[in-house]
Amino acid sequence: MTENGAFCDTSFFIRLLDKTDPLHINARNYYQYLLENNKELYVSTIAVAEYCVGGRVDALPIKNLKIVAFNLHHAERAGELAQIVFRHKNKLRYKERNIIPNDTKLFTQSDLEKQAGIYLSSDSESLKIYRLLNQYVALDFRFVDINTPYDQAFGVFRL
Repeated sequence: MTENGAFCDTSFFIRLLDKTDPLHINARNYYQYLLENNKELYVSTIAVAEYCVGGRVDALPIKNLKIVAFNLHHAERAGELAQIVFRHKNKLRYKERNIIPNDTKLFTQSDLEKQAGIYLSSDSESLKIYRLLNQYVALDFRFVDINTPYDQAFGVFRL
């Protein structure tokens, strides 16, 4: 797995763009670190749609993002991943939600679009789904929870 960039989910952008959010500084630090180290930032059209429920697309840092459209290949794989999650959801201790299909769609894109290698999120429920899936399939990306500061996640020394 190469870590040439990061897929950013909706929760990442919510934290990045809301200066009052407790994770804003962490999100901003990840964003700056990745850009300064020439890492690409990817966003799915699915995450953009989720963000637009409460925000505006023109608030997103589009000029620094590569947009990934959800396609037929993604749809087929997402169905396979969602099937695994629904079959084993009794093993999850998660808050009841209808987001599981979107989580699996975003994971599918991060897995199949090999250019990133990192999935950035602050969504602890999504992390539970990622861990469950990794018990049954080898996902080709690392889930990075932005609750952990970027220097710890990437093993860098901050000056």
